[in-house]
Amino acid sequence: MCGIVGYVGERKVEEVLIDGLKRLEYRGYDSCGLALASSEMEIYRKRAKGRIENLASAVSKNPPGLRNSGIAHTRWATHGEPNEDNAHPHSDCSGEIVVVHNGIIENFSQLKEELIAKEHVFSSQTDTEVIAHLIEEKLKEVSKSFGIKHNVLEPVFFEAFRRAVNLLKGSFALGAIWAKTPDMILSARMQSPLVIGAGENENFLSSDVSAFLKYTKKVYFVEDGEIVVLRRGGANFFDLKGKKKAKEISTINWDLSMAEKGGYRHFMLKEIHEQADSVENTMAGRLLPLEENKVFEEIGLKAELAAKISEVQIIACGTAFHAGLAGRYVFEKLGIKTSADLASEFENRAALLDKNTLVIAVSQSGETADTIHAVKMAKRNGNNVLAITNTLGSSITRESDYTFYTHCGPEIGVASTKAFLGQLTAFYMLALNLSKSKGLLKHENLSKYSQELLRLPSLIKDTLGLENKIEKLTEAFSSKEHYLFIARDISYPVALEGALKIKEISYVHAEGYAAGEMKHGPIAIIEQGMPVIAIATSSSQLDLIRGNMEEARARGAELIAVVDEESRKNVKAKHYLEVPLINELFSAAISVIPLQLFAYYIALQRKCDIDKPRNLAKSVTVR
Repeated sequence: MCGIVGYVGERKVEEVLIDGLKRLEYRGYDSCGLALASSEMEIYRKRAKGRIENLASAVSKNPPGLRNSGIAHTRWATHGEPNEDNAHPHSDCSGEIVVVHNGIIENFSQLKEELIAKEHVFSSQTDTEVIAHLIEEKLKEVSKSFGIKHNVLEPVFFEAFRRAVNLLKGSFALGAIWAKTPDMILSARMQSPLVIGAGENENFLSSDVSAFLKYTKKVYFVEDGEIVVLRRGGANFFDLKGKKKAKEISTINWDLSMAEKGGYRHFMLKEIHEQADSVENTMAGRLLPLEENKVFEEIGLKAELAAKISEVQIIACGTAFHAGLAGRYVFEKLGIKTSADLASEFENRAALLDKNTLVIAVSQSGETADTIHAVKMAKRNGNNVLAITNTLGSSITRESDYTFYTHCGPEIGVASTKAFLGQLTAFYMLALNLSKSKGLLKHENLSKYSQELLRLPSLIKDTLGLENKIEKLTEAFSSKEHYLFIARDISYPVALEGALKIKEISYVHAEGYAAGEMKHGPIAIIEQGMPVIAIATSSSQLDLIRGNMEEARARGAELIAVVDEESRKNVKAKHYLEVPLINELFSAAISVIPLQLFAYYIALQRKCDIDKPRNLAKSVTVR
């Protein structure tokens, strides 16, 4: 995944672009660059390996002067190693056409061979450079029919861009400028996020609204197969055949401060502390009154359709999959047969789904490529799809029949935290309401569960009180290279999530296991002093997990137990992290928090780049 920013207007273009890149750096940070166009019909281009600061320094040493428009990019490498040659923007042979691109051009090898045969010279290993040369080639083609006159340069560029885009196969969000049309930026989208910001006598282009949120909250969400012409005075939208389209403007309800650190050392820590608010915002206005089923009313799922749902199929990737796996336990404890699958492994299973199976797709960004592909497979099979996402107007919302927005606000840290809690809360609410619609849950139990759910924000705040204790505890473990997380039943997905968090940001080896599987292999890796983190909160499985902990202790493990005031009396460990007592059904939402904090402080002790872990990007928008 990469980040794109574009701007046309009266501000200092380079300042707008660099500020936008800094807000998108979580999307890619191998290399970065910008290109600016001026009324003198020349291109200013700077690129740098590494972080945005390197690019900003290069620009400050050789300032560009007054410019009309520009595009910029922060890269997460897919084709070609991270270096300046492979950094965006890429240009054609003349250096007059520059392009930025997020996605993968699947037929770039074929296109490159054809262009080389026409004497185009390439200077990078990327698939993106093909686009610039392709536009150059199409400019020659179009110019013959249009004629090169000053008053037709913009239509010539548009038509050349349109023809080039129609030859691309794969996923892409594009931004392009031409030295001879400095007041215009062209862009296009296919299966990669792209949003337009509408300002006063200025307009913006980006992969994410956070890049321009300080300037405007008015946005257009670009759809697959759309081309955008961006000028100071506005944005025009076209389909791939060049036919103009009408477009509705939307308003973003995020505040810029929501995307800034707010005094915390890292975004991840800020977002861990925002989880009480995230859960509250996910529930707000939806949970009560119980009788009115506010959730289904909001998403438009009619009662008669809900009653016909035979089972639930959950699809997701990464942390969202762990939330979905926990959701599976919740649905099944409430009487609804449920499966959970990794979206990347779902394609063959989609055709086997019963038509009355509700598919629930989970993606914080709403742009996860594998999840979107899985949604399309489910839709092809004739299933209704409900998306759980945090992002207004994202691709997954357009592919799905229904959308449940978690309203968690922007999540900037690559390692997801508050999104997990928002997704889990969404599953609690959906499961309770679906069970009620199907007559599986008595009113008194529905009321009891709802009251427990309403307690979550307060209990999350209480759990965050463990932070100082966890910070001190990690001092003794920061040099460890192997961790084992064990749990049973609904806590098993939390063990997986705990292991994933510490792997993501600390670069240590960690595994999460269903504790009942210990004797089937994992117990062999336990050695003297190895940290084993056990989730041992009050549950019907407590006696079993206690036995697994004793097995680990007997083999030299140093046990850290996540417990509550009741379960602590029944398990033995060297270290205890005591969380508030809550009904077993909702325990995952509480027990995950100590594991998030543990991973954070281990990474801090190891001096890792917590918000931008190596080799990772916030969302995976290519398959």
